[in-house]
Amino acid sequence: MKIFDVEANREADRVTVERQGITYYELMERAGTEVFQWLKRNFPDKETLFHVICGQGNNGGDGLVVARLLYESKYRVVLDILEDAGKPTADFTANLKRINKDGIKYNNKEIYQYTDGKLVVIDAIFGIGLSREPEGSVKEMIEKINHSNAYVVSIDVPSGVFMDRKTNFAVHSDAVLTFQQPKLSFYLSDNYQYIKKVEILDIGLDRDFINTVETNYFLTDSFEAHKRYMPVDPFTHKGKQGHALIIGGSYGKIGAVCLAAKSALKSGCGLITAYLPKCGYVVIQSAFPEAMAITNGEEHITHINFDFELKAIGIGPGMGQHPETQKAFHDFLIRYKHPLVIDADGLNILSYNKEWLELLPVNTILTPHPKELERLMGTWNDGFDKIEKMKAFCKKYHVILVAKDARTMVVYGNEVHINASGNAALATGGSGDTLTGIITGLLAQGYTAADAAVFGVYLHGLTADIALPQTGMQAFTASMIPDYIGKAYHEIESNHP
Repeated sequence: MKIFDVEANREADRVTVERQGITYYELMERAGTEVFQWLKRNFPDKETLFHVICGQGNNGGDGLVVARLLYESKYRVVLDILEDAGKPTADFTANLKRINKDGIKYNNKEIYQYTDGKLVVIDAIFGIGLSREPEGSVKEMIEKINHSNAYVVSIDVPSGVFMDRKTNFAVHSDAVLTFQQPKLSFYLSDNYQYIKKVEILDIGLDRDFINTVETNYFLTDSFEAHKRYMPVDPFTHKGKQGHALIIGGSYGKIGAVCLAAKSALKSGCGLITAYLPKCGYVVIQSAFPEAMAITNGEEHITHINFDFELKAIGIGPGMGQHPETQKAFHDFLIRYKHPLVIDADGLNILSYNKEWLELLPVNTILTPHPKELERLMGTWNDGFDKIEKMKAFCKKYHVILVAKDARTMVVYGNEVHINASGNAALATGGSGDTLTGIITGLLAQGYTAADAAVFGVYLHGLTADIALPQTGMQAFTASMIPDYIGKAYHEIESNHP
């Protein structure tokens, strides 16, 4: 799914109005109706009190539509309009006339009584056009919202969140009901505190425009994942499914190789070999009998050499950073020029020897967590700056970055793909090793590097989404991830036959 910037969102509205022969007022009615329908589905209890707080721009106009529809449906509605929140737009004013005509009172300045747990605040103060920090009475209202016991629903964006720069103060939303296309700001780590959940509402914007407009930002949802998915040929065999190699492990860290190797095989490759020090031989053969094993060195890898054909290699999990291991890694990079995934200690070694980045095969996939990414490319000022630096890094070294985070980003060239699957259950040791294995296994099956990265990240996150109702957030461990890969594939296949 495409992620639009402010200009693309505005142009989508303009084109829709022109091609569908409607007015902006009618488009506002359409947007407000979709929000109202969502509220009806999620809060059917008529004891719920809806406190709708509007600015005077078009976002406020959407809020007026919602307030009117709730009132007409006999919900308990309180409406406040903030006169300091922008100048009234024409469509806001038109909707305010309807509010007045229907006799809906607003700005009553009284203490509202509600049943505990049944207060919903509708934030319709500012939209995507915000250009300055909230201040004065508007800031005070946002502070009241953030300190209330209400469930907070923001229309289109949480008021105060900027679309093109770091946000310092905004509404803390429980749910953001955004229109048609997601917004980049929603997925930046700077803004996690303002956004717990995003729901994308279809308001019927012109489909041809959406399909043809160019963007560099994409949300990887189930539809995008399915487009990249390669079904298994019914007449395939293990030789056709590809042979993957996982290189890593050191004394006390053999589990990382086991997790990566098992995940690679579970992702669908036909053969898996683990290359690890001798201290891990019994462990890998006992814990994962399907894996073949090559050993080198006693407690850490001292040399990397093999004489069989491979489709893909993942290197780094648990590998350690012993000087002999670093030299072995360097010598390996000089010789090996095929599909490659680098994680963990492989990334750390590269960060100490940045000139080695020039040795990487084109489209090598790097899978850093935030600290590993910082060691590779330096610090950043905010989420927008981080993205620009990642794009520059990828262009310079011709690599693909899988920047792991609550919303993992896959960056290659000018494109940024933000993953929609997964949850905080993945914040556990070994989770990154399983992702390395999955992506390596996909490469071995013949996925392009870009598809392996984008689809692999989605598949990995989906395992945690499926597992969550059964395991809970805290009890989920990395060793469970391979066991849910098959269920994740099944969901992708069944949702999009």
